[in-house]
Amino acid sequence: MTDSDAGAPPFVLRDLRWEDFPARKETWLGLWDEVKENPELGMTLALERPSEVDEVGWFARLYEQVLRKETIVVIGEIDGKAVGMVTIGTARFGGRPSETSHVGTLGILVDRRYRGRGLGEALMVRALELARGRFVWVRLLVFSVNVRAKRLYERLGFRTVGRLEGEVKRGDRYLDEELMSLRMADWRPPAPRSSA
Repeated sequence: MTDSDAGAPPFVLRDLRWEDFPARKETWLGLWDEVKENPELGMTLALERPSEVDEVGWFARLYEQVLRKETIVVIGEIDGKAVGMVTIGTARFGGRPSETSHVGTLGILVDRRYRGRGLGEALMVRALELARGRFVWVRLLVFSVNVRAKRLYERLGFRTVGRLEGEVKRGDRYLDEELMSLRMADWRPPAPRSSA
């Protein structure tokens, strides 16, 4: 159990469970409403919300990848509910290993009610610990305007290696994304933050 801040609810980091589907779906589908409030929200979305069938299919594939040890998933739980998730998975060709299987792609999702409490960093640190020995590189994409997220990623050792201009079209705006990369041989967990 980890207590991210004084007064913040404690969270537990654990493996993915099938029972996490409803909470993950709620958090994911809530992003479409969040984007209306904050067009610079740093998540790339489909133009329309996915259907229930789409979500069940996606989660079932993720669960299968975890069982096959193709994808790392770490869940953040508060009060018995999954409120955050980090995934690190490989590029696959029809489910088979490829010439890029040594590269993991990281994705993170934290329920908006629990952001800013250290859960995202704790999830990423745990996932990167699990990625040691499995991946040579871990990469992620981040919106260029998402300064807070970029600071976290840099704190964890990621560095920007490229910029994709106009990669995301949201409404009438084009947003740039940055490709950030971490060489796992160089990775060290960050020093704990002092509460003083």
